[in-house]
Amino acid sequence: MSAIVPARTRRRWEVPLQGGIIALAGWWVFSPALRGGWLWDDPLEISENPLLRTWAGLGKIWFSRSTLDYFPLKSSVEWLLWQVWGDQPSAYHWVSLALHVLSACLFWRVLSKLGVRLAWLGGLFFVAHPLAVESVAWISELKNTLSLALLLGAALAYLDYDDSRGAKITSSYLLSVVLFLLAMLSKSTVVMFPFVLLLYAWWRRGRIGRRDLAASLPFFAISLALGAATLWFQHNRAMPGEQSVHLGGFTARAAQAGLAGAFYLSKCLWPLGLLPIYPRGPAGPAVLTALLPWGVLAIALGWLWTRRTSWGRPVLFGLGWFLFNLAPVLGFIPMAYQRVTGVADHFAYLSLLGPIGLATAGLGQWYGSGRTRAAVVWPVSAGGLVVAGLAVQSHAYAAIFRDEESFWTYTVRYNPDAWIAQSGLGKIRLEQGRLTEAQADFQRALQLEPDSAEVEANLGTAYFRMGDAVEAMAHLEQAVRIDPGFAGAYYDQGVVLLQTGQPAAAAQRFTVALRLNPNHAGSQNNLGLALARLGRPADAVPHYQSALRLKADFPEAWLNLGNAYFNLGKMTEAIGCYEAALRSDSRYAAAHHNLAYALQRVGRLDEARVQFAEAARLGAKP
Repeated sequence: MSAIVPARTRRRWEVPLQGGIIALAGWWVFSPALRGGWLWDDPLEISENPLLRTWAGLGKIWFSRSTLDYFPLKSSVEWLLWQVWGDQPSAYHWVSLALHVLSACLFWRVLSKLGVRLAWLGGLFFVAHPLAVESVAWISELKNTLSLALLLGAALAYLDYDDSRGAKITSSYLLSVVLFLLAMLSKSTVVMFPFVLLLYAWWRRGRIGRRDLAASLPFFAISLALGAATLWFQHNRAMPGEQSVHLGGFTARAAQAGLAGAFYLSKCLWPLGLLPIYPRGPAGPAVLTALLPWGVLAIALGWLWTRRTSWGRPVLFGLGWFLFNLAPVLGFIPMAYQRVTGVADHFAYLSLLGPIGLATAGLGQWYGSGRTRAAVVWPVSAGGLVVAGLAVQSHAYAAIFRDEESFWTYTVRYNPDAWIAQSGLGKIRLEQGRLTEAQADFQRALQLEPDSAEVEANLGTAYFRMGDAVEAMAHLEQAVRIDPGFAGAYYDQGVVLLQTGQPAAAAQRFTVALRLNPNHAGSQNNLGLALARLGRPADAVPHYQSALRLKADFPEAWLNLGNAYFNLGKMTEAIGCYEAALRSDSRYAAAHHNLAYALQRVGRLDEARVQFAEAARLGAKP
C-alpha cells in the first residue's frame, strides 16, 4: 500500500468492465459448487434448524441464549432466505457468491482510496484465491462472506470520514460504526477492526493522535461487548462441560499459534494442498521449532520498523492487517472447531486481504515506474497470469464442495487420519445402503477418536440396519456414557426399541431426547408413535402436532396424525392429514392407502377406489 497518489482519469467503460471481469471470474471459479447440496453441519445450521421456520424463531435468534453462537444478523439472513427459497441449497450458494464478489469490489474500492494503482487487480486476486473457496462454497460460512462485506463497507465509510479531517462526527463516521456493529453481529472474528483503524492512522500520519483514539472508542466498545458474548456462547453452548477444548498453558498455545500463523501465511502465498480438514500438528512441538515463527516475525517486524519512513510503512500496514485479523483464530482462545483441527481455510478469509493488498501495491508500484508502453504492460500481464493460475486452482477445489461424498472422499484421501471425515463418509455409505463399508468407516473413525459419542451412535445405527439390535444398543449406550447430553443417541436408542417391539422403553428414550433437544421433530413424531402403539392415540396427537409445528413438510408425521384421528373416529380430520401428507410427498403409498380407507369409511367410494388404485401402483402393502 503506497502513499496516496492522485488517481488517473478513468474512461467511462473501465469500471463496469473491470467489475464485470471480477464477477465473471467469481462465477467461473465457484460454478462447480453452485448446484451443490448441504455439507457437514449445513443441516444443523439451516435445513434442520427450526428457528428458521417461524417468526418466533426469528425472535429467539436475537434474544435467546439457547443457540450455539450469537451471530443474529447472519442467522436472520438465513431465516429470510429460508422464507423465500426454503430447502434449496443453490439459493444460499448464489447469495454467498454474490457477497464474495461484493467484498472483492469493496476491497478494490478500499485499495483505490489508499492510493494503490491497479487496485481492481486486488479485487480480482481476492475473488479467485483458493484460500477463499471454503468460505464461499460451504454454505455454513455465509457468516464469513456477510461479515467481510459489512466490514469493508465500514472501512470505506471510515476512510471517507478520515479524509474530511473534521473534528465533528459525520454521517460517514456513524455509518462506519453501524456497519461494524452489523459485521460483528454476523461473525465476531472481525473483532480486531479497531486496532486496524489505529494502525491506519499511524500509516497515514506517522502517529496515532487523540482524535484517532477518540474515534476508535465506539469500535472498541462494540468489540468488547460482542466479543464477550461470543466467548460466553462458545464456552456455555458450543463447548459445554465435557465438550470443552483443552489447549494447554500459555506456552503451548503460543507455540501452536506461531505454527498456525506460519501455516496461514504459506497458504496465502502458495495456496496448494488445501484441505477441508488439515492434519493436526505435533502435540508438543520442540521449543526451538515452536519459537522459530515468532523469532522470524520479530526480526522481520524489527527490520521493517527501521524502514518505516519509506516503503516499510505500507508493508507494516498490510502485514498488520494480516496479523491483527488472524489473532483471534490462532489458538489462544478455545473454539469448538478446534475439536476437529487446529487450522482451517475459513479462519484466514479476512486476513487474506493483507497479503493480497501488498501484492497489488507491489504490482502498482511496478506499473507506475514504467517509462515505456511495454514496461507498463508487464505488471498487468504478470498479474493476469497469477489470477489465471489462482482461478484454475480454485475452480478445481470448489468442485469437491458439490456434494458430501466428494467432500469427505477428498478429505479422507489426503488426510486419512481425519476421524470426522471417516465418520462423514460412513454416513454417506449408510444412506446408500452400503452397510459393510459404513461399518468399517465408523470403526476406523473410532480408532482415531475413541471418545466420539457421534461416531459411536453412527456405528450403532449401522449395526441396527445390519440386523444386530443388541450390538447397536451397546454402541448407543456407549455414546450416552461419553456424552450424557447427546440427544441424538437417545433418539437412536428409541428407534431401535420401537422397531424391536418395546414401545414403553422407546417412549422413555424419546422423552429424554426431547428434554435435551425440544426442537427435534423426529423425536416428537416417534414419541407419538410409541404412545400410539401403547394404545394411547389421544396422547399421541399433541406430539404429532408438535412435530408438524417444527417441520410442516413432514409426511410421516401427517400420516401418523391421520392414523391417530382415524383410530379416534375423527374421519374428517384424518382425511385432511392424509391429504397433507400427500401434498408433502405425492408418491407416499401408505398415505394413499390410508386415505382410501378413510374415504371409504365416510362413503366417498369412488374417491376411495382411485386412492386404492394409486396405492397399489406405488406398491403399498395391504
